[in-house]
Amino acid sequence: MINKQQILEGSRAIALTIKNIRPAVVSAYPITPQTHIVEDLAMFKSNKEADYEYVRAESEFAAASIVAGAAATGVRTYTATSSQGLLLMAEVMYNIAGMRLPVVLTCANRAVSAPINIWNDQQDAMAVRDAGWIMLFAENLQETVEQHVLAFKIAEKLMIPVMLNVDGFVLTHSYEPVIIPDEKTIKKFLPPYKPAKGTYLDPANPVTLGAFASPAHYMEIREELHRDILSTKKILNDEHLNYKKTFQISNFQFPISNKMSNPQFQNGLIEYYGPANPEIILVAMGSVIGTIKDAVDELNTVKHFKLHKPVGVLKIKCFRPFPGEEIIKILSRAKNIAVLDKSISLGQMGPLAMDIKSIAQGRLKQKILSYIVGLGGRDITKQMVKKIIGETAKEKSGGAVFVGKM
Repeated sequence: MINKQQILEGSRAIALTIKNIRPAVVSAYPITPQTHIVEDLAMFKSNKEADYEYVRAESEFAAASIVAGAAATGVRTYTATSSQGLLLMAEVMYNIAGMRLPVVLTCANRAVSAPINIWNDQQDAMAVRDAGWIMLFAENLQETVEQHVLAFKIAEKLMIPVMLNVDGFVLTHSYEPVIIPDEKTIKKFLPPYKPAKGTYLDPANPVTLGAFASPAHYMEIREELHRDILSTKKILNDEHLNYKKTFQISNFQFPISNKMSNPQFQNGLIEYYGPANPEIILVAMGSVIGTIKDAVDELNTVKHFKLHKPVGVLKIKCFRPFPGEEIIKILSRAKNIAVLDKSISLGQMGPLAMDIKSIAQGRLKQKILSYIVGLGGRDITKQMVKKIIGETAKEKSGGAVFVGKM
């Protein structure tokens, strides 16, 4: 039976979900703001509430290596980190993807140094976007819970690692109503992991993982991983619907209607929120979506509707693989488009904006504006969002614009 709704800290909700998923090995090194997740997992083990092997490593590099080694033996594994810890894992992350190990990692997103900053943005995730992992971003705690269960299903089904991005402090340390599926219900959707022969180290069936590859083979191996990651889009959508059915959660995968501001379309990759025929669409990932929706709701009320252009919100739930076709279908409805990134590709613009501009080339006539918000934990307010909407309507900006400077 699914647990009743509870008010939980985000990190606690994640840890309880992982406990009910029952990995065989958990290894991590504490780093703010990820620490509460792994503290709770360690406590569950200490209190004999969980039977996984819990290994506190001497560094994030070691933690990633431990879960890689465990996954290579054919068992379910989990780790978590943030910021500089994720960067320290980077070398091993490429190896995990290249060896097709189904590791699941939670990144409590945090700014990277220097200067030292412990607050939230998404620059850490962007630093490893090309490592070969599926990358999901959550708006709220209930979506975070769903994405963690989905992550193990996808990773183990496709033998591709999955990284869950949860905004540090904003989600990890705040309290929200959330339902944690119990172990029995999760097991219906996510059965015990039984890897196929030849995908893990077994003395009775010797295999090599991460072998030496010459120029005659390396390129084809990377192309295979690339194509397999692209193929996960359909499976993510299918499993998203299966999740909704298993956990008896209503879904919103239907055509856009004429309602003003409700989730009009949602699948495992994206969610569109707003009017059927918006003049402006704002695009973003993660917890900032909540603030954007609130600002848009205020502008789209009957009182303000005649004074302002109708505005929609496109939430990107899956950043890798990049859901280009799905994004184009939604953005084609708008006259003006603005992308809000909580990260910056220094010397260029926001990474999400770059990707959207890339897939829009020759397909969309609209100008796509890049706004950088919330770096280093800077507050993102409804007033800032409304300012961006106003500038977008006038197509005021060119390159990346930093919004919210002191």
